[in-house]
Amino acid sequence: MRRTVVTRTGLSALLLLGTWAAVGLAPAAAASPTPAPAPGVTAGLLSAMREDLGLTESQAKARLAAEKTATAVEGKARRAAGSSYGGSWFDAADNTLAVAVTNEDRADAVRATGATVRVVKHSARQLDAAKSRIDALDAPDGVSSWHVDPKANRVVVNVVAAHQSDNDVRDFVARARQAGPVTVKETAEAPRTFAAGTVGGDPYYTGNVRCSIGFSVYGGFVTAGHCGQAGASVSGWDGSYIGNFQGSSFPGDDYAWVNVGSGWWTVPVVLGWGAVPDQLVRGSAEAPVGASICRSGSTSRWHCGNVLAKNETVNYSQGAVHQMTKTSACAEPGDSGGSFLSGDQAQGVTSGGWGNCGSGGETWHQPINEILGRYGLTLHTA
Repeated sequence: MRRTVVTRTGLSALLLLGTWAAVGLAPAAAASPTPAPAPGVTAGLLSAMREDLGLTESQAKARLAAEKTATAVEGKARRAAGSSYGGSWFDAADNTLAVAVTNEDRADAVRATGATVRVVKHSARQLDAAKSRIDALDAPDGVSSWHVDPKANRVVVNVVAAHQSDNDVRDFVARARQAGPVTVKETAEAPRTFAAGTVGGDPYYTGNVRCSIGFSVYGGFVTAGHCGQAGASVSGWDGSYIGNFQGSSFPGDDYAWVNVGSGWWTVPVVLGWGAVPDQLVRGSAEAPVGASICRSGSTSRWHCGNVLAKNETVNYSQGAVHQMTKTSACAEPGDSGGSFLSGDQAQGVTSGGWGNCGSGGETWHQPINEILGRYGLTLHTA
């Protein structure tokens, strides 16, 4: 069951013997994550951004620098907007953070933080309340997901194209529109989780399921909840015993953590699979909507995309999962639980999506800071 050989040096050599991914934030009682340091701009990372995002090398470098600034500005801009805050997103067209406000009187204060301003009708609080009312509805299989879109200033309900005329889908959409400002969009396929049956050369197994390690925490690693229930035994790529699921939640949430022992240990590294150098994890500052993001998984390995939405409710066949982040990075079965990174900052663990890395698609992750706060874990950082 040995994985395909990938040349590694330095810290990456540890990955063959231990957990290879690692991040998160401090327990719920701890302080907020520190601002992200400058991301390591390597040739491999720039190559991945060229391939997956269509950027030149200079564009990729400029975007990484601008995204770091936007991440630092977002909290200040939200505080400046106050109750007028309508959401924010990274605007890749001009490499700035855009902030929506309902009261133009707050615009100058928001601009003073370095953000651009859009005046909108609905506040983020109003949109979140509308989404919460939709969360309480029973969604049919033909409804893929729903989330607040700050740029559109509406709640977006995604419907699978082949099911948009189904009576139960039309009824759900009608009830959703009663909850608040709603826009309906089509999606190509229904979401599914990315676990897979046992095959050789993969990071970890539980029963006949293969998944991917997310991020190292002190004492173990975090991953997807649908990969195993609490108490389930976990073995590594070489078949040796790692530990057990200490906590797991799915559906509703999609996160879990596994203790590490028996000769395994944790390191603050995410595997680059030879596409990029193995990545050090230095924190868990959350990237804004519109920022670039990359993910690592045991099937499709390393791919990049953009953050499309936050706090999206995903309607899997097993049940709805809340507070997910949607991205345009592709994934495939076996990638579940794997790492999402923005620069050197942990973002979350892969949950599911639709499509594949040949034809494209979308993927959701469960935010890392929520997982760490839920279980009182501390991210292992470099």
